[in-house]
Amino acid sequence: MSSTQTHIAIIGAGPAGLMAAEVLAQGGAAVTVYDAMPSVGRKLLMAGRGGLNLTHSEPLPAFMARYAEAMPNLKAAIESFPPQALRDWSEALGQPTFVGSSGRVFPKAFKASPLLRAWLRRLDSQGVKLALRHRWTGWSEDGRLLFQTPDGQREVEANATVLALGGASWPRLGSDGSWVETLAARGVTISKLRSANSGFTVAWSDIFRDRFEGQPLKGVALTFDANTVRGEAIITRTGIEGGAVYALSADLREAILSAGQATLHVALRPDLAIEELTARLSAPRGKQSQSNFLRKAAHLSPVAIGLLQEAAKTTGVSLASLPPADLARLINAVPINLNGIAPIARAISTAGGIAFDELDANFMIRRLPGVFAAGEMLDWEAPTGGYLLQASFATGAAAGKGVLKWLSRAS
Repeated sequence: MSSTQTHIAIIGAGPAGLMAAEVLAQGGAAVTVYDAMPSVGRKLLMAGRGGLNLTHSEPLPAFMARYAEAMPNLKAAIESFPPQALRDWSEALGQPTFVGSSGRVFPKAFKASPLLRAWLRRLDSQGVKLALRHRWTGWSEDGRLLFQTPDGQREVEANATVLALGGASWPRLGSDGSWVETLAARGVTISKLRSANSGFTVAWSDIFRDRFEGQPLKGVALTFDANTVRGEAIITRTGIEGGAVYALSADLREAILSAGQATLHVALRPDLAIEELTARLSAPRGKQSQSNFLRKAAHLSPVAIGLLQEAAKTTGVSLASLPPADLARLINAVPINLNGIAPIARAISTAGGIAFDELDANFMIRRLPGVFAAGEMLDWEAPTGGYLLQASFATGAAAGKGVLKWLSRAS
């Protein structure tokens, strides 16, 4: 690096940090990406195990609404780097995308590793350097960045810094939320980090837990308050998780934090009207066991029958004693009492983070001139479906552009 070239430090080698690095390198800056882990993009690779849902194809107004109260703060960044731009960027890396039946967008390779490898080759060709096993610990008294490395403490001088350290979910992949105390000590307002797109705990009976742990509830509809979501849920040893649960998790989390519990209702046969289900359950049972009768008459899976039995035990009611109409209503509104939130370390993403009031329009932290922030460090959350990665990429690009603007004004 020449003595006159501007050096930018990116801390965090996930999608937001790497996108900021690309924007800055294209702008002519010398960029080094620092990360505590021995390799980059670990959480991105983890996401790729399920196909790498990059973004979503729905119209932009509906897309933006998924960010709820954070939408006004993310709008400019996502409009500047919208879903189509992310798809074009992926294709330029040799990874064309396709739209799945749900409207979700995936690379045709259906995994993250080819995309990440191509991206790292491009960054390398642009002169972006990687400094791994560098755990950021704050600033020295004269404003230099401090890193703990295998060779001891290292100090780095940078003209500007982009923080892209993620939230606190899946800490073993690098995002452990340790930055919260560092920034809070500098007076930065941070909303408490909380589980998002998470599972919940349920006091299952030992019999149900031991038999059905890991079993999916397929084709169900989950309802909480006025919101209903179709999809799949999975019974865990400690509770319940899965796509349909994640879609309701923000409201469920807030209810549990407020009241200590929340009741989720599960429709096991949501496509059957109560009248038709009642008619099927009115057939003579004969010598069949209750489980066999429910399997044949209502086409319920063993785990669905087990869930019904679990609900009946909780209320002290025998399924066999219920009239067909009452049994039909229970089948399509099985109550599950959620008594807690799964640990943040197992959540897909994180709610909370740096308050947007602390940032200017270019994602610079107002009280820390020259320090920008992007990605899951910021106080927003979104459902799964491509919205998480889209906002991470978009805010990374916005922070990179913000650094270039700030440097041009300072020069």
